[in-house]
Parts: sequence; C-alpha cells; structure tokens
Amino acid sequence: MADFGCGNVGHIIFPATELVAEEGGAYAIDIQKHVISAIESVRRQKGLANLVSLWGDFERPLGVRVPNQTFDLSLLVNNLYLAKKKEVMAEEIRRTTKLNGRLVVVDWLKESLPLGPKISERVVPEEAMNLFESHGFKFDHRFIAGPSHWGLVFLRTS
Repeated sequence: MADFGCGNVGHIIFPATELVAEEGGAYAIDIQKHVISAIESVRRQKGLANLVSLWGDFERPLGVRVPNQTFDLSLLVNNLYLAKKKEVMAEEIRRTTKLNGRLVVVDWLKESLPLGPKISERVVPEEAMNLFESHGFKFDHRFIAGPSHWGLVFLRTS
C-alpha cells in the first residue's frame, strides 16, 4: 500500500505498517525531503522492516520510482486540495495502483471549519469523482471521514 503525501507525522503510514502483512509493504511517499527523513528516522527507531520511505513527485509522470501496478491500495489524504497538476497526479496514482486495486481519497469538507485550508482551496467529492473516473478508476462508495472530511473509495478498472 502507498500513502501519497504521507506528511512528516505519519499518522496514517505507521498504523498501516501494522495492517499489511510482514511480507507486504507500506510506502510513505512525499515530495518534501525533510518529510521523508522524518519518516525514515521513526522507521529505523521502531524497526519497521515493511515500511519504505520514498521521495516522489506524484504530480509528474513517472515521478514515483516504482514499477507500474505496484500497490494494492493507494491513499491520498489531505492532498487533493494541494495538487496543482491534478490530472497528472491522478494518472501517476493510476499507473502505480494495480488493476482491481483500491484508491481511497480523503479531503477537507468545503465549509467553514476551525482547521484546514481556506474554503476556496478545498475540493468537493464530485470533483474527485470526475477526476479519478476519467483516469481509470470506478467510484465504489463514499464514507464519513470524521467531522471535517469526506472520503471516497475507487477501484482501478483500466
């Protein structure tokens, strides 16, 4: 599995290492090198052999240095609103996700909240649906991702 834009806290990737089998792998992917260094430091400290910290630019074609169809599960959490090249990002996530693999997208609700980015920067779930459905994913279901986020699950179909 991969956490695209993992962030230096690793609040998703570290618990994910416990969920994937020892022979499986969890990839923490981020464009910021200091983030990868922070994740790598914790990985060594905790002795997590199934965690790979990987510098990657998923807003660039072939910007994540893994073979095509590497991941059974790809996560994009609180990063869609940040992407400047959403089409390229969607294609790079498609390239790296296995056929019939899943993509989970979670992002901020487009409403006034005490935390998070400006409302004008946020995206609505329908925008994510249109984006990923035009890049080889089929919408599967929506879920509540807490009081300030929406969540969508897709299946890679092509």
